[in-house]
Amino acid sequence: MSHFLRPPGRHARVAMRRVSCAALMLPFHLAAAQNVATDNAAAPLAPTTAAAAANANAADLDRVVVVGRRLSLVGDAVSASEGTIGPAEIEARPLLRTGDLLEFVPGLVATQHSGSGKANQYFLRGFNLDHGTDFATFVDGMPVNMRTHGHGHGWTDLNFVIPEAVAEITYRKGPYYADVGDFASAGSARFRIADRVDDGNVEVGVGDDGYARGVVVDSFDAAGGSVLYAAELQRYDGPWDDIDEDVRKRSALLRYSAPTANGRWHIMGMAYRNRWNSADQIPARAVEQGLISEFGSLDTTVGGDASRESISAGWNGVALSGRLQAHVYAVRSSLDLWSNFTYLLDDPDNGDQFQQVDDRTLYGFGASQQWSRGADRWRVGVEGRYDDIDRVALLRTAGRQFVSAVRDDAVHEGSLGVFAAHEAHFGTRWRTYLGVRRDEYDFDVESALLLNSGDARAGITSYKASVAFAPSARTEWYASGGTGFHSNDARGTTIRVDPVTGEPASRVDPLVESIGAELGARLFSSQRFQATVALWALRLDSELVFVGDAGNTEASRPSARRGVELGGHWFGGERYTGHFEVSYSHARFRDDDPAGPEVPGAIPLVISAGIAGRYAHGWTANAQLRHFGRYPLIEDGSVESDGATIVNLRVGREWSRFGLFVDVLNALDSRDHDVDYFYASRLPGESASGVDDVHYHVFPRRSIRMSFAYRF
Repeated sequence: MSHFLRPPGRHARVAMRRVSCAALMLPFHLAAAQNVATDNAAAPLAPTTAAAAANANAADLDRVVVVGRRLSLVGDAVSASEGTIGPAEIEARPLLRTGDLLEFVPGLVATQHSGSGKANQYFLRGFNLDHGTDFATFVDGMPVNMRTHGHGHGWTDLNFVIPEAVAEITYRKGPYYADVGDFASAGSARFRIADRVDDGNVEVGVGDDGYARGVVVDSFDAAGGSVLYAAELQRYDGPWDDIDEDVRKRSALLRYSAPTANGRWHIMGMAYRNRWNSADQIPARAVEQGLISEFGSLDTTVGGDASRESISAGWNGVALSGRLQAHVYAVRSSLDLWSNFTYLLDDPDNGDQFQQVDDRTLYGFGASQQWSRGADRWRVGVEGRYDDIDRVALLRTAGRQFVSAVRDDAVHEGSLGVFAAHEAHFGTRWRTYLGVRRDEYDFDVESALLLNSGDARAGITSYKASVAFAPSARTEWYASGGTGFHSNDARGTTIRVDPVTGEPASRVDPLVESIGAELGARLFSSQRFQATVALWALRLDSELVFVGDAGNTEASRPSARRGVELGGHWFGGERYTGHFEVSYSHARFRDDDPAGPEVPGAIPLVISAGIAGRYAHGWTANAQLRHFGRYPLIEDGSVESDGATIVNLRVGREWSRFGLFVDVLNALDSRDHDVDYFYASRLPGESASGVDDVHYHVFPRRSIRMSFAYRF
């Protein structure tokens, strides 16, 4: 990504930015003196009178303070497990993949077990989130998680995001927030796209393994507003022995924003297309027997083709004696994904390759109104979403050629959610936050196998509460709790017959409740040091787990998690910054089952650390370390992953309008694994029942990427 692009006011201690009109800000907890623009979170706290609200809010709409982790949330936050990442932090960190942006969330791990064009694999708070289940992600108010998806429920593909166009990332962990519903039990993150940039920027980069990337971002004034445009082209072959990934990625966005009498509005279009070949996870025995190397493949014909187009609009301003925010969106998304995880286990003649198809259009809207009355603040809101899925299918293939259909469905899934939240201040030290949310879902499945067609309806009410106590102006303690939920794949809510065996199949609950609680504390010391600590617990009524032979997730057993997180961020003036974050979690199934109590893929220990510096004559340097510990691969804990450590480095030099940067990715050339699974597969000559084995995807080799940037 570009390290040379600066937002407005980059040289100041705080960066002044225009509010994204799609922004709905963190629920009731940003003081008017320190407003932070975040899409779809709570609005800045309004003054106490309607007249003052109109005057102050209208004036503040054009400017808010963005300081990233330098922002003190003491006196504002609902829990210790939330934060903001500013543009300076985003542009400074070396990234292997776009999905690595989510690793700004403390304790979150983003990995890959397939080709670069596929959505990343995510882990957080003892969850193997697969490709996003139980962690909700939004870009300018648009949900990224895909319901009832061809590959996995909750699919979160961030490859369409152009990192240089991201103005801010906010994150919140735990189900304690009334304005977030589905998929947010472990947490949520919101990406805000910039309205404008101070300077245009073009960057060209090249590197090992056929890497090449070009990006341009610029803005200009037009028709009384601002136009931002960005485009990205990328290709990549990867370090693999027997395939070229042949990534062909193209992304673009165009955004117009302008002030109105009492606020600001925007409209934005985004487009993305990617094609690639995949180096999927491989069985350890194939490497040990010398059939392939760690960088080899057993099926060289797997890969994918993805596209996403969207149009969205939003307004943020003064109305009804308070702050009104509203947005609408439409997204067209498609995916064809070919995988082969078990090789010859199910079909020794044609092989086990399968194609997953997802072709949909989704529509949605959101609106919220906030009022302040003395020490009380109220916010009410409504959200709607409708997924019109033309086709969601699982097909058997060989060499990407159709063999037979396992499932082939059309799905129509709609939801409507309403929420209300109230914050009260008691003197200068105590605050309370109470929220309630109601969500209603409607599922309609039209299956090629008529018995599996049908419809289902379900609703769920979620409750949120938090108490904050500030013993000093720099310290705050929190007690937070709440219930949340995730929806299940619509096909599981109407199923009657297993499409493979023809035997009766059990339906899943449409909506699965979670309940979480947290004790935490936050310390902020004069914009030089910030630290947080949290003790948390979370229970789910049903776990979603990865199934290797299907390449999908399925509803499983109830689970419980608990853990502790500690984070520290140091700001050494304008020259140095550093961070250290450690999280430990303990995850277990809650029922009695002979298989065992451990949750496969639940990483217990995650450590991340980094330091960045700016030196004389325009030199910059950045080093980032991420480690995750051993974790169970099966329920009885007898097979574990070895854990993994990776280090990424960057060094650069900036002149007045030019910049030259070098990234060293996997600088220690680690042969650790991005991800491990344990399941049965079959190689030529093996028994019909296959062999239970560890299947893994190794880190890419150390690679060097050089980029040249020009600011205009």
